[in-house]
Amino acid sequence: MEKLMLGFGLMLVFEGVPWFLSPERMRRFVLRLSTLPEGSLRLTGFLSMMAGLLVVYLATGG
Repeated sequence: MEKLMLGFGLMLVFEGVPWFLSPERMRRFVLRLSTLPEGSLRLTGFLSMMAGLLVVYLATGG
């Protein structure tokens, strides 16, 4: 459970850094994302999940 909380905390830090450093650029980025087709967003989400699983696999000694 401790590692899960550590991972969640790190995710929040990494997600928050761009919003802290450049909120206006992030706002424009989100607006641009809202114009992308749903299929592109799904593919990006899927590839992100697979990359995350690969990182976890490698980090745990895979």
